[in-house]
Amino acid sequence: MNDLKVDVHAPASTYYTSDAFRKRRASHDDKNKAQKFLLDVKETLQVLVEQEDTDGDFQITVNDLGPKTFTVGTADSGGYRTIDIRGTYVLSNLLQELAIAKDFGRKHIVLDEARLNENPVDRLSRMIRNHFWDGLTRRMDAEAMEIICNDPKNRSNNINPRIYIPHDDNDAFEYYQQVANHRKHLKLEVVRLPLELTPEFVQSINERPGILALAMKRTEHGLKSVPFVVPGGRFNEMYGWDSYFIALGLLADDRIDLAQAMVDNFAYQIKHYGKILNANRSYYLSRSQPPFLTDMALRVYEKLPQTEENKEWLRESLCAAIQEYNTVWVAEPRLDPKTGLSRFRPAGKGIPPETEASHFDHVIQPYAQRANMTILEYMHAYNDGTVVEPELDEYFLHDRAVRESGHDTTYRFEKRCANLATIDLNALLYKYETDLADAIRDIFDDDFVDDQGERQSATDWTQRAKVRRERIDTYLWNEEKGLYYDYDTVLEQQSAYDSVTAFWAMWAECASMEQAQRMTKLSLHKFEELGGLVSGTEESRGMISLDRPNRQWDFPFGWAPHQIMAWRGFENYDMPEIARRLAYRWLYTITKSFVDFNGVVPEKYDVVSMTHQVQVEYGNVGTDFKYVTREGFGWMNSSYQLGLKLLNTQMRRALGMITDPDLFFEKAIERQNKDAHRRRRKSSVAAAKKITKNVPPSLQFTDTLTQEPPESPLPNSTISTSSL
Repeated sequence: MNDLKVDVHAPASTYYTSDAFRKRRASHDDKNKAQKFLLDVKETLQVLVEQEDTDGDFQITVNDLGPKTFTVGTADSGGYRTIDIRGTYVLSNLLQELAIAKDFGRKHIVLDEARLNENPVDRLSRMIRNHFWDGLTRRMDAEAMEIICNDPKNRSNNINPRIYIPHDDNDAFEYYQQVANHRKHLKLEVVRLPLELTPEFVQSINERPGILALAMKRTEHGLKSVPFVVPGGRFNEMYGWDSYFIALGLLADDRIDLAQAMVDNFAYQIKHYGKILNANRSYYLSRSQPPFLTDMALRVYEKLPQTEENKEWLRESLCAAIQEYNTVWVAEPRLDPKTGLSRFRPAGKGIPPETEASHFDHVIQPYAQRANMTILEYMHAYNDGTVVEPELDEYFLHDRAVRESGHDTTYRFEKRCANLATIDLNALLYKYETDLADAIRDIFDDDFVDDQGERQSATDWTQRAKVRRERIDTYLWNEEKGLYYDYDTVLEQQSAYDSVTAFWAMWAECASMEQAQRMTKLSLHKFEELGGLVSGTEESRGMISLDRPNRQWDFPFGWAPHQIMAWRGFENYDMPEIARRLAYRWLYTITKSFVDFNGVVPEKYDVVSMTHQVQVEYGNVGTDFKYVTREGFGWMNSSYQLGLKLLNTQMRRALGMITDPDLFFEKAIERQNKDAHRRRRKSSVAAAKKITKNVPPSLQFTDTLTQEPPESPLPNSTISTSSL
């Protein structure tokens, strides 16, 4: 019979559930048609791993020392004739496809060559769109409770699944009680929270941690949980600022309902827990994260049909944002009364329980020695109040603030975060104020009443934004350096740390055109590395040693949210060519690792040495998988989809060939100060290599301004097949 027409790049759920044996009459191979391979899934997977995975990590990467050539049988010959396929990328794709086919219960498959040779840009984007979002989506329904309650950060002796329900959510309490009664094998504990969530109460349940309930909607079949998307890896709950960037990616892939559900869960958190939580675990009840709700809700609304129902949905979402703004961010202790600016300054008591067991040993040790106690004994005594130590109280105040900032951890915030009026937080709040002013005026015709019955005026919100912008200029802007800096409200002076979050002022449009141009001219080069924007400068971070280890939100590390915010910032100020250049650098980093390392999409990168194999606190989430990654990482997925929308056809083609950014933008670099650029790049690379150990030679950076680049990892010979 003739071949069945199946899209060779169809989602796995379609591709591997279609007729596996698409045969034709001929017993010889037609040289003019695309090849298909007939494979025994289990046998091929076993042989491939034995031959190519020489370091035993269940992946095929550039670090493996196998022959990088594998023989497969053609489908048209019934497997009789064979072909060699070659190269790390193609063989790792074969490994991934076999693993996915096995997931679908396939014993034999007919696999299209085009699925292995696929342009890496297209393949990664397709995997994000068709697989990763679904892999990261969670619900808190009865069927998912065992999964969602699992918490690898729980170090207590109470490991039974536990869900905490807001005091006034009777429907949810009844629903989960029924789940516990009907599924007794789960041993699910359902606990109603008190009306007032004090720091003392939150500390009191640290030895009984649990998941916090999220929004539910009533359907004709009863209550149904509202879905959400998790970051990935060990993070199996809904996080604060991660969710904003994830929502942007969902919208880019037309997953509008899921992005809207994320907003609904945020509104639920504000209503029932008083804030958007760091994440929906019990030990995060006193802590928020950077606020993005207004922009998130408005971007979802733009994608919805302009109906009265959706307009009411937006009103409710903005009401939640107003409540959060008033009760969390412009109320003490987060509001600094003198500057009128806001700080990350959460409530809380004791030692954060979600960290690794030994995370604070170096902090506690000198206090324990003076008290003639072990570290563990001292921790227990400090947590239960037997030992009172104001110095530790101050230390953990700042530590909680660092975690609330999302930038945990960095020397930018070391032992002072709660005192800093940061540029990133105040830019976000300026965006809240202008978003609310614009929405109330343009969408609601200045007829907006909040949930407290108070009329909200666009003029009032515009005035709040005006005042905040003046204060940002007064306390955070540095005209001489051409950059925004954090302001220490206790020392009453600017910080000296150069942070890439200064460009958030351009995202929020609280910088003047002159300020934006000055930042671009004087400061962009400090952060622009080969692989994207680095979190902070090497000089700001300071020297690294055994006693002063590197931090993951410092040089030389780059993160997806920083890239996304900067891209939009440069677009806002009519500098799209810079936004495209920065996007290309970042996407190059992602694509190169994807090609060289078995499709990996991790949490972060060293953007100087161009590697995800980083030696830093917490490691790198998203790198520990067998055969194929099924999730990627939330905001990394989003940055890829958003970045691709910025690239033109030429840039996308170059990205697919893994073209070095400095070569691609050589002329643009020539127009800048080439000598200064070279000196800074060499210095950055040398510094990064000192703290990024075990970097494989294939990923070690060569200064492309002075030497020829390495051969592209995707020459035609590595992705083609040849007959035997």
